[in-house]
This record gives sequence, C-alpha cells and structure tokens, in this order.
Amino acid sequence: MPQLEQGLQEQRYQVIPRTLIFLRRGEEYLLLRGAPDKKRFAGLYNGLGGHVERGESIRAAARRELEEETGLQAALQLVGTVLVDVEPQRGVLLFVFSGQPTGGTLRPSAEGQAEWIAYSAVRNLPAVPDLPPLLERVHTHRAGKPPFSARSFYDAAGRLQLIFD
Repeated sequence: MPQLEQGLQEQRYQVIPRTLIFLRRGEEYLLLRGAPDKKRFAGLYNGLGGHVERGESIRAAARRELEEETGLQAALQLVGTVLVDVEPQRGVLLFVFSGQPTGGTLRPSAEGQAEWIAYSAVRNLPAVPDLPPLLERVHTHRAGKPPFSARSFYDAAGRLQLIFD
C-alpha cells in the first residue's frame, strides 16, 4: 500500500511505541530502581525498557534497551501489550517482553540500578503503580499462549486504572 494510502491523519489517535522487559531467574525478576535524578519514576522500581528508535523492530529495540540499561542479553518473547492513554490524541503502546538472561554482565546505567527481586516481594516495593498487576500477568503467562492485552489510563480522580481484555 502506498504511503499516502496509510490513512495517517493528525486528528487520529497516535501512539508512541515503547518496550517493557521483565527478565526472570527462577522466582526472581530483574527490576530497575530508577536513578534518584530521573525525571520520571525516580527511586521507584519498574521493568526495563524504553523507546523504539526509527528503523528498529520492536524486539531489536527491547534487546538494545536491555543491553543499555543492564549490560545483559536475553532471548525475549512478547507476552503482552498495554495501550497507555496519555493525552486525548496521543498514547504509548507498550510491548511487554519476558525472557531469561543468556549473556553479559549486570551493571548499573544512567537509568538506575537493576536488581534481582523475589516475585513475592514485589508488592512491598516502592514501585510504579502498574508494576504489581503487570508483573502478575507476566509471571502467569505460559509459553505458547497468546500475549495479554491491556489498557491503562487515569480516572477522573487521578488514579491509575489498568484494564485487561
């Protein structure tokens, strides 16, 4: 299909693609504690990941982000997607990956320090609000099953809502 026929129109809802990665080691997950000087989520635990650059596939972006933030490599599997409503005309589309480390040496980055955390301890961490329910979906996902799908938004009271299909 020619570019002009793709239906791109500024008034349509647009999304920014990002990756979110949860490496697993037994009953532990590698989580990133945000650096104290980060603009968003300073000091809070979250998965790894970031923006998709022009010319990258989604999986290549996830591998690059993992390497940049931790020094590790992994075989990554797509386990879910989350559409995050940010503004009336724009949102973020998270591609959620899971996997086990296959190489590299764990190291800190400017984004923060990655730490192996027991799954049972996640609900007690200072974490981004959607980390526990997202990690629960990742934890219960089984190979060969379809990826989960969710939508995230803030309600009128400013509370984060995460709705799984």
